Amino acid sequence: PPSHPYGEAGPMADGGADSGCWSVESDGEAAVACEALRLLRIEPSVADPGPGRAECSRNVLRKRRRWERVLAARRRKRRQEREGSRTRRADRPGAAGRAGGRVPAALAKERLLGARTSGPRLCVDLGVADCMTQKETSRLASQIRRLYGSNRRAQKPFWLCLTEFVVGSLIYEECFRMNDGFSNYLMDTTQESYLDLFPLDVIVYLTPDSENVLEDIDPNKVYILGGLVDESIHKKLTLQRAREQSLQTARLPIREYMVKTVNTKNYHSETLAINQVFDILSTYYETRSWPAALKAGVSAGKGYALPDAVK
Repeated sequence: PPSHPYGEAGPMADGGADSGCWSVESDGEAAVACEALRLLRIEPSVADPGPGRAECSRNVLRKRRRWERVLAARRRKRRQEREGSRTRRADRPGAAGRAGGRVPAALAKERLLGARTSGPRLCVDLGVADCMTQKETSRLASQIRRLYGSNRRAQKPFWLCLTEFVVGSLIYEECFRMNDGFSNYLMDTTQESYLDLFPLDVIVYLTPDSENVLEDIDPNKVYILGGLVDESIHKKLTLQRAREQSLQTARLPIREYMVKTVNTKNYHSETLAINQVFDILSTYYETRSWPAALKAGVSAGKGYALPDAVK
């Protein structure tokens, strides 16, 4: 009679003929044996069991036990990996109280709405977004999502605002296309410029080309990030824009706390993605430690590291 692949049982004959797995002492043991064969990708023989039936049954059970040991080892490994991941998240700066990196929705909402009235404000200036290509705009939309996610998890969040977020613009379309639930983000979006929303003396435009070093975060200030992706080469564009608008400027203290590392391309850059800049600002606002903040946001690929990491 034809066999059934991977231990799948066939119809029983009237006389109790074999069903695709040879008979064992009970239906439960038969089911276990068939499942073991299926997992091992072994096609059971439907030949009439003879004197070697006991030996074959022992082989099946031996293979089943071996497979169970493999599965148990895999489960232990996955459990250890999950525990290690939780430990690493807990060791990150500002991770205390985050319940394994996840924040309950009600708590996140409470914190964000509190930042709206008392926290520092951060605006992403999308008035420069027309300088980018389609690909760069898509990457910027992705960075906005990451930035918002980091802020939502923060113990001391900023209040976020997207300025010159023009309806129908490419960045507008990409934000809604790429970011699920974007319309529910707890932040402000406006077609207006930050110049129309805040007094000039409270605005600080963050640009890597500034001569001024950001020493602290003032909750009464409004910090502006230029909406440009880090792949874009628009040298001093944000600095020029801030100067034309008579704004204060500042840069992150990368040179003050980090050192250049040796790399094959001799590459060193202080230009970061907006979500990386935000990770630095957010970590500093929680820890008041620039080394911890810069470690959180400046990747090794930028060619900078903390002095302790170089030794």
